[in-house]
Amino acid sequence: MTIKPGVKEVLWMVTGAVIFLIGVLVVLHFRPVQSPAEQLVFKAKRVDLVARMRLTLTLASEDEKSAVLAITDQDSQTFADQARAITAEVEQERKELGALLATSGTQNEKDLLFKFSNAFADLQHIDNDLLSLAVKNTNIKAYSLAFGPAADVLKEMDTTLSRLVAKSAGSSEASNIALFAFDAQTAALRIQTLLAPHIAEENDKKMDELEVLMTNEDQQVRKDLDGLVSLPKLRGDPDLETAMSDYAKFSEIRGRILALSRENTNVRSLAMSLGQKRKMLFLCQDILSALQQAIQDEPIAGVNYESPSNPRSL
Repeated sequence: MTIKPGVKEVLWMVTGAVIFLIGVLVVLHFRPVQSPAEQLVFKAKRVDLVARMRLTLTLASEDEKSAVLAITDQDSQTFADQARAITAEVEQERKELGALLATSGTQNEKDLLFKFSNAFADLQHIDNDLLSLAVKNTNIKAYSLAFGPAADVLKEMDTTLSRLVAKSAGSSEASNIALFAFDAQTAALRIQTLLAPHIAEENDKKMDELEVLMTNEDQQVRKDLDGLVSLPKLRGDPDLETAMSDYAKFSEIRGRILALSRENTNVRSLAMSLGQKRKMLFLCQDILSALQQAIQDEPIAGVNYESPSNPRSL
């Protein structure tokens, strides 16, 4: 059996529907409606903001590369600070765009901004590690030592040993002195030639191999110098003492060079810049490009985005 609603129930239903309709009309009446011109201005503001983000990202990347390639600590630090400051501007612009999209933005635009935010966070992590390495310049400092103090003291040792051979010419021990001296000079030179490849090397295993070669040559130099010390004619010779002192200095500098080379901050930061950073930067730019296009494609009532027809062809 069907129960029909009474008059009272019907009146309540009608009254409720009227009240709901009135509420909807009031909301629609007081809600601000943007004119097409205002919508165009709002769209242009968002498009311009995304364009600025893309440009700012590029500028930050240029300063990051300058920090990596700079040859002094001061220049590296200056460019690194600039890169961080410009990256902070991107973050501020990202927040500003997020606020704009929250009030008037499609779901696709919000999704793209969310995607960019995640990629940008990864980019910032890479930048922090990269720039922290770049400002140390350990490879550049290692090169400076290798081709500066290390080369100078080895040259002094070579000159001293050559003088030792020359003044011993004609003596009964001349051949032994020449043999030990030339062997020491040659082995020391081999060590010197291995320093640059070590500084440039990125792989730890290959560094180990180079250091084994250096150790073997070092043992040969010390063996030859001990051979010279054992010769009666050279006991207390000032040139021999100077040569031994020079090699001790060279060995100490070589240890510093290898320690700096092992840190490999310039090699590692350059590899990150050309690898991880480059890929993540391209990803961020691609997302922003898609977001910019999505905003530009938003339809506005009464605005035609198609190219105008040629009047002459009508």
